Amino acid sequence: MEENNIKPTAASNFIRDFINEDLKQNKNNGKVHTRFPPEPNGYLHIGHAKSICLNFGIARDYDGLCNLRFDDTNPEKEDVEYVDSIIEDVRWLGFDWDDRMFYASDYFQQLYDFAVQLIKEGRAYIDSSTPEEIKNQKGTPTEPGTNSPYRERAIEENLKLFTEMKDGKHEDGTHILRAKIDMASPNMHMRDPVVYRIKKATHHNTGDKWCIYPMYDYAHPLSDWFEGITHSLCTLEFEIHRPLYDWFLEALHLENRPRQIEFARLNLTYTVMSKRKLLELVQEKYVSGWDDPRMPTICGLRRRGYTPESIRNFADKVGVAKRDAMTDVALLEHSIREDLNKNAKRVMAVLNPLKVIITNYPKGKREEMETINNPEDETMGSRKIPFTRELYIENDDFQEVPHKKFHRLSPGNEVRLKSAYIIKCNEVIKNDTGEIIELRCTYDPETKSGSGSTRSVKGTIHWVSAPDAVKAEVRLYERLFTVEDPAGDEEPDFKKLINPHSLEILENCFIEPELSKAKPGDKFQFVRQGYFCVDPLSTGEKLVFNRTVPLKDSWSKIEKK
Repeated sequence: MEENNIKPTAASNFIRDFINEDLKQNKNNGKVHTRFPPEPNGYLHIGHAKSICLNFGIARDYDGLCNLRFDDTNPEKEDVEYVDSIIEDVRWLGFDWDDRMFYASDYFQQLYDFAVQLIKEGRAYIDSSTPEEIKNQKGTPTEPGTNSPYRERAIEENLKLFTEMKDGKHEDGTHILRAKIDMASPNMHMRDPVVYRIKKATHHNTGDKWCIYPMYDYAHPLSDWFEGITHSLCTLEFEIHRPLYDWFLEALHLENRPRQIEFARLNLTYTVMSKRKLLELVQEKYVSGWDDPRMPTICGLRRRGYTPESIRNFADKVGVAKRDAMTDVALLEHSIREDLNKNAKRVMAVLNPLKVIITNYPKGKREEMETINNPEDETMGSRKIPFTRELYIENDDFQEVPHKKFHRLSPGNEVRLKSAYIIKCNEVIKNDTGEIIELRCTYDPETKSGSGSTRSVKGTIHWVSAPDAVKAEVRLYERLFTVEDPAGDEEPDFKKLINPHSLEILENCFIEPELSKAKPGDKFQFVRQGYFCVDPLSTGEKLVFNRTVPLKDSWSKIEKK
């Protein structure tokens, strides 16, 4: 568990201002108690990660508590698979909730009892109108609604019908329980909202015990109250729901009510955050699953090689705001580069190999070249890599007719092999189709790295020893969409905006022999290539590496401007 390593951030923001105000007034006896309340109807994404970091971070910084609660009020869309994935993701991010994991379904009986109370006090009624009739009763944002003909039903009849609904005596859609508020309210959510509906569906937690299920807007504030939540932090789309949140608490005469505070949700360029859209991508097989490394899901980012620390740092950098805005995905990429630059071992991997024969290097000779593991951290030490007569270099590191600013290998020119020698290309070997298949080179034995040689050349390239190289598959991931805002683009079908080049699979890559011991999740910098991690499905027989991010950091360049 990484919780103890999390560094508190005390950066001021409007949420902290509200909390500080409450503490000054000694509200809630000076306590701060938050919650992270996902609906278990999909996998968590980077937007949820921001909310997780905020809720658990606030609780940590104020010596308070944070609960994990599943707002599981819709059995048809929820599944234990999602519950398990959410638990794993929150823990992976470095947070824990001790014994405070709850379900809204834990409170179904209390919620039912409170609904009975609302009926008895004339604040709720059973509506037997059809869905179409109820829709028409609602009115429009500019026109008031009209009262249901069932609005003045006798309390006794309402209680009888509600009991029958609970006992399964009525079919789905025949009756609903509505709060009696104000059909002329300018806030559409206050026009007699639904409190309970009939759903004869099996629930992942309660099984077939219930035939009726509370609506989210009813269950959420009461679940907060049951748990002693002091500050209910949610995203801006719930701002218009706040009067209803408060109404239920007031209508039931509850004291020590939680305070709802809204903040802007995270919108990230080149991705979508809608659970519905992400589910479409999975179900229609545009991606390999919820954990596809191109997905903005926490499990997808984990598989791609992101670290908990990088995501927490990203959330800190984004901060909290009162208005929605678009965050550049380059900031997220900058956060993982910043982390891995300090912590990832530098290794050599050739992704598009070109054979090199060093003709003046003795046949059968083998040397061990010392190279440092990470220049940013001396404590990571160094390692030995084998050097032989036959090597692989990157195809792009050779040009037969080099352009003016090309400082790598070309006929008659020299280049340094990283941590080894200076070599010179003397001959280019081609196959029958004219494709370059091999370079014949010579080396200068006086230029071994670390020998004190003063001779220098402009270019340095990476390599691996051909006899020792380990074959691997490398997957190069790019952004999933071709436009910055696929959700807001004029194209009606966001799936038509998918980047056809979002995944490139290279099956003939060669890595240095030490990497044969790499385990799933291990992270490396491939020198001059980018940051990579071992895929969870990788095996000793078939090593698979996912590119987390290239080396280029556009965000740091933006910041310097």
